[in-house]
This record gives sequence, C-alpha cells and structure tokens, in this order.
Amino acid sequence: METIEDEVVGAAFGDQRLSKRLVRLCGMLAGKPTESIPAAADSRADWEAAYRFFDNEKVTPERILKPHREASLQRIRQCETVVLAQDTTEINLTRPSQQVRDAGTLGSPTQFGTFYHPLMAFSEQSLALGMVWQKNWTREPSDAKLSKAYKAKRRSKLPIEEKESIRWVEGIAASMDVARVCPDTQCIAVADSESDIYEVLQQCVLSRLPNFHFVIRAGQRRKTEQEMDWLEVARKAPCVDEMEVKVSRRRARFRSKAKSGRQGDLDARTATLKIRVARVSLKPPSRGDRRLFPIELHLVLCEEVTSAEGVEPIRWLLVTQLPIDSPEEIRRVIELYCIRWQIEIFFRTLKSGCRVEVRRFEQIDRSMNSVALYSVIAWRILYLTQLGRTCPEMDCNVIFDDSEWKGVYTVIHHKRADFRLPERPPTLSEMIKMIASLGGYIDRPSKGSNPGPKSIWIGLQQAHSLSTGWLAFGPESKNFSPD
Repeated sequence: METIEDEVVGAAFGDQRLSKRLVRLCGMLAGKPTESIPAAADSRADWEAAYRFFDNEKVTPERILKPHREASLQRIRQCETVVLAQDTTEINLTRPSQQVRDAGTLGSPTQFGTFYHPLMAFSEQSLALGMVWQKNWTREPSDAKLSKAYKAKRRSKLPIEEKESIRWVEGIAASMDVARVCPDTQCIAVADSESDIYEVLQQCVLSRLPNFHFVIRAGQRRKTEQEMDWLEVARKAPCVDEMEVKVSRRRARFRSKAKSGRQGDLDARTATLKIRVARVSLKPPSRGDRRLFPIELHLVLCEEVTSAEGVEPIRWLLVTQLPIDSPEEIRRVIELYCIRWQIEIFFRTLKSGCRVEVRRFEQIDRSMNSVALYSVIAWRILYLTQLGRTCPEMDCNVIFDDSEWKGVYTVIHHKRADFRLPERPPTLSEMIKMIASLGGYIDRPSKGSNPGPKSIWIGLQQAHSLSTGWLAFGPESKNFSPD
C-alpha cells in the first residue's frame, strides 16, 4: 500500500530521531491538513515535538523534500511524457502586530512573507507526479520603497544572476536534470509568460538532451532576424485550425486591478480561437555582460476571433521547438501548455487546503520548513484528486488501508437495510467520490462531474477520523462489542 509517509522516508538530517519524527509528523498533519498543528496532533508532546522539528537547524526544505523528489522521479520514469511546470506564488505571512522574523516585503511595504517557486511534474493526463525542485527567497524591505522607474533602470544594469528572474533559468536547469536521470521519458518544460526571458529561451534551445523540450508562453515583444515582431510574423501566417475553449468566471483579487486586462474581472464564456503557426529566427537583445546568439523557434498563436465589448481577447503566443507540421502536433503543443494550470490548483491547495499562510511561526526558516512538508501534503491531495479519474478501476487499497476504506464505506452506506461490507475493496474512483462526499461533493453522473481538491482535502480529514474510530472500535478491534 502506498502511503504519504513513504514520500518522506529516508530524509537525511544526520540524526535518525529527526528522520523518524518527519515520518510521524507527515502522517499526523496529512490527516488534518486544514487544522492547526496543535489541533492535528494527538497530544501536547506531539505538537511540541513538531515545533521543535521545524526549528531544528539541521532541518531544511531541501532535506525534507529529497525523498519526495526521488519518489517523484520513480513516477516520472513510468511515463512516456511528463510536463515540468514551474511558477511563482507569494506566501503572505503578514501579522497584525509582530511580523515573522526575516520575512521580506511582498507586493507592498505593508505585506510581509516570502516568494515560493516550485517545479512540478505532471503526466499528459494532468496527474500530479510530484515536486522535483523548489526555490524560495525574500525581498529586501528597501526595494518596496523605490519607484518602478528606478527599479526598472537598476534591473536593466544587473546581470540575470543577480535578479529574481534567475529562478526561471534555474528551473529550466532543474528540468534538464530530470531529463538526464529519466532518459526514457520525454520531459517538456512549461512556463507562463513571466519566463519569457531570452536567456531562458536560449538555454532551452541549446540543450543537447534528446528527451528535453519546452513550451513557453511569450510575454515580450521580440524582433526576428527580418526585423519583424514575432507576433506579427505569426499573425501573417494562414489559419491552420480553430478550437473552442471554455473560459471560467473570474473576479479580480484586488479591486484596484479590476479593469487591468489579465488581472481583472472576467465572466464565463466560450471563446473561439484561430490557430496559426510560424517558424522564426530571433534577433538577440544586447547585454552588457555577455553575448547572446540568434535562436530558431516554432510559434503557435491562439487568438480569439471576437470578444464582448470591454473584454480583452484571449491571445496565447506559445514558443517551442516541438514539431508543428500537423493539426495533431499543433494541438498537442496547446494541450501541453494547458497542463501548466494544474500548478495554480496546487498553490490553491497549499494555501487554502493546508493553510500555510496562517501557521504561527516566529522565524521565516521555520515557516519554509513547514511549507516544504505541507507541499508534499498538498501534492498528495492533488494526486488523489486526479488519480481517481486517471485510474478509476484500480483497487482503492493500493492507496488506502482497510481501516480507511471500511470506515468511510460504513458511514456512507450504513443506512441501507441490506448493508454489509463488500468482500473486495471499492475501486479508487468510488473511494475518492465517497471521501469527497464527506467534504460536500455531490455526485452528478449525468453531468460527468468529478470531485475537486477542496472536497478532497475536507473529506480526507473526515476519513482520517473515521479510520481512527474504526481501528479503536470497529469489528476488527479488541474494543468491539456487537451490543
């Protein structure tokens, strides 16, 4: 049986007591991901030990995550193709009075926390395979007081190694490392428009790894060798396909940005996109500290035909070296990019499901140790959510032990007059939906609905309690009494 504790077994801290504590801590917190650490613990001794663990100088995010990375690589090796998606999110640790020690500023001088940048692997079916690399950093408080114009001028003079954007270069390097150790798996590095940096594109193109490829969304205006903007080159190409996409309703996180394009309000709609492709040779920008080279790329432009008044049309300009010779190959490039959105669901699960931003730690290093462990728990929730769809007929006891499925099954079905436990465990799809129903999910087979991460993380807490009760008082326990 595969358990979440297996993801952290073997962590090397130079102290076996810490390694054993991590395994116990992982199981304890995974059972109640939304609860505070004292509420999730079985005793005062357990929650005090948890805080001591996160505060130990031998404990680091890299050491916590190393066994999980190795387990993730094993899952990657079992796939023909994986998407390696990287993105950045803010971990907002702002407190009403005393701030977390060593926390940096975020979007404003009154917000404090850290930036978190993971690299996650997904199968082509969007199954989360695990996190293979991560980086976190804090921003100096003085930076938030500087004007945008001054910061832009200062950044233009800095080498990329001294900028926060170096994370994208490092993420590509980490993706290439995965490709090296998983030579039989096609590894596709995928990133949003913030990663459209010439050094990143050049690094991807110059890779000599036969199983490494990339799909990056363009975010800059770039000149081709013919002195034309690459967007205009793509727009002049003939339309090779059309596709419809459903755009979800969205509300701006900050009301001041409600009318600012990609960050503003958005109503649900179905958009029709025209698809064009082109091959270009990019003209390198000038850098004072290094020489860059022209690179040849494939472009896939997806542009909305018409949109409602006041609604910014959808436009994705995707950059790749994957083949684009047929409609099937072009659509595959688009589908690979769309898998990137799963990392946004991971961030939501980490913040809302595991509530990493409200954990009470006095020092930033302790907070990031906590984030590392909860990242494994958030991955597990996302993994279970998708696994029930990807492998619906798998026996659930591959993932859940007997006390878990029997406790949940009994609570869901016990009101039936003919109730009895089945001789064989339910399928994974059935078990996931039962757990999700404990979290508020309503199964609507006619609509083809599937549970989401929120109902899973709530349901897992209920399942954990039911499992504990089954072990203590169920038919197979020594305390069981049929009366």
